[in-house]
Amino acid sequence: MKFKPYLLLLTLLHTILIIAQEEDKKVTQDFELELEGEYRYFYDNPLFEGQKDHFPSLGITPEYSIAWNKGYESINFKGFFRLDVDDERTHWDIRELYYQKANKNWELSLGLKKVYWGVTESNHLVDIINQTDAVETFDGEEKLGQPMAQFTWTTEKFGSFDFFYLPYHRKRTFSGTKGRLRFPVVIDKNDLTYESSAEEWRQDIAFRWKHYFSILDIGISHFYGTGREPLFTFDNLGNINAFYPVINQTGLDLQITHDAFLWKLESIYRHVDVQDFFALVAGLEYTFSNIDGDGLDIGILGEYLYDERDALALNALQNDIFIGSRIAFNDTQDTSILIGGIADLESSSKIFSLEASRRFGSTWTASVEARVFSNIDPNEFILSNFREDSFLRISISKYF
Repeated sequence: MKFKPYLLLLTLLHTILIIAQEEDKKVTQDFELELEGEYRYFYDNPLFEGQKDHFPSLGITPEYSIAWNKGYESINFKGFFRLDVDDERTHWDIRELYYQKANKNWELSLGLKKVYWGVTESNHLVDIINQTDAVETFDGEEKLGQPMAQFTWTTEKFGSFDFFYLPYHRKRTFSGTKGRLRFPVVIDKNDLTYESSAEEWRQDIAFRWKHYFSILDIGISHFYGTGREPLFTFDNLGNINAFYPVINQTGLDLQITHDAFLWKLESIYRHVDVQDFFALVAGLEYTFSNIDGDGLDIGILGEYLYDERDALALNALQNDIFIGSRIAFNDTQDTSILIGGIADLESSSKIFSLEASRRFGSTWTASVEARVFSNIDPNEFILSNFREDSFLRISISKYF
């Protein structure tokens, strides 16, 4: 993002903070800092020239919040910086920096913020507000801060209503020459164009309604604006051309809680001038609770993934099945493991994954992540480029 929007936002928040401190002496503040050492190892020979195998890196995540007016008003900040072997993965971001004011049945947020929608495990179709931080994680869980004005109105009978005004679009960053999980041609995010003549300054809007009925939780959303996912085309020389289209996307997410079962569904219909499509993720999670009498919970997950774009789906999940298990020890070290695999029902392609974390003492956390690409079909639009990019990631974080 350009510097000027950040400067304007910082100036506005600084003015609000000065006024708040003058009017309310009961101000509470909180500061946290995470320092992370990470090492990623890709054990197969690289597919493209210039790619490396070893990626040590350092991550810094500061968080600060200040609240006043009995906690009904606050300014919240979360930053992020990573130094990595891959120049494109060396990046910084303001994940969140926003002013929030709450009342009895409404809430207003102004600034950069992260918003999450969705209920499924293997793919978050309805989660459309924030841009994906594609160089930070493979699974798309990490997001960039999105400039927004968010107004939430909550009612007892009719649920809650979220309205979003999104004045600025943020581009997705792709791995550089040294990086893995990339295309044959290195994509510079600044080379990506826009369908809208307003480019990144197109004024977008979004809406979401959520409510619950007994055992059913439901969310319905609509987004109209520049999509977070670029469309790719190829010329006769094999060069990649990409642009961000203007989209209309309607989403539905459902979760039914019945005894130890969670039944989940996410579905979207997206209209784009060059391509309309429907996609869904549906499945269940069953949890065996307190198996050993000492808090051990084991959850079994199964989901089906469908995308009408077929092989052109950028997430490579067009007709697949996900099977996994979530293990929570519920101990003082907060030990947890998530293991699973995705198999393509039309080809031999499979992805296996492992995520585990454990706290040591009160200020240290260690985590392990592994991704294995197995028997990837060469016709897979996305995955064929990653077939030699199985990796192991180890990180240790210190909290202050």
